[in-house]
Amino acid sequence: MALLTILHYPDPRLRIKAEPVKAVTDAHRRLMADMLETMYAAPGIGLAATQVGVNERIIVLDVSEHGDQPQCFANPEILSQEGTEVMQEGCLSVPGVFEEVQRAERIRFRAMGPEGKPVEFDADGLLAVCIQHEIDHLSGRLFVDYLSDLKRQRIRKRIEKEERESKEPRSPVSPL
Repeated sequence: MALLTILHYPDPRLRIKAEPVKAVTDAHRRLMADMLETMYAAPGIGLAATQVGVNERIIVLDVSEHGDQPQCFANPEILSQEGTEVMQEGCLSVPGVFEEVQRAERIRFRAMGPEGKPVEFDADGLLAVCIQHEIDHLSGRLFVDYLSDLKRQRIRKRIEKEERESKEPRSPVSPL
């Protein structure tokens, strides 16, 4: 397994719409394992392939209390949604930013599991929010898109500044 590089907003590759997976292969299972390792190391509860520069419809997540129930899906889709709820969200591609976002409270979800077999289930609460968040990534949408233009601009400027500063060489400290 390997740690992958997570793309940060406003990287334009985060806006690419992912392509469907024709069949889940060993290469996809390796990618899922690498994505899980990357997600846990970050640390996070969900990660979409587009966030690591892979243009395929794959997501991984683990919303369990102890981070010991990983789930991996290819070609995830929401079949139906009910209700609305507002929950504070963050994103590994938008580090350090947490904002309230309104999403469906309950969803019916379908995908292919890591063995390529179809799975379908109902989800609510944090699991439903996480699935919706990750599927948005596969469509080139980020949670900041749900925010006002002003908030989104402030977030973008802050992240760009932090990235610039992290790449600048540090000046040596002179002893007093």
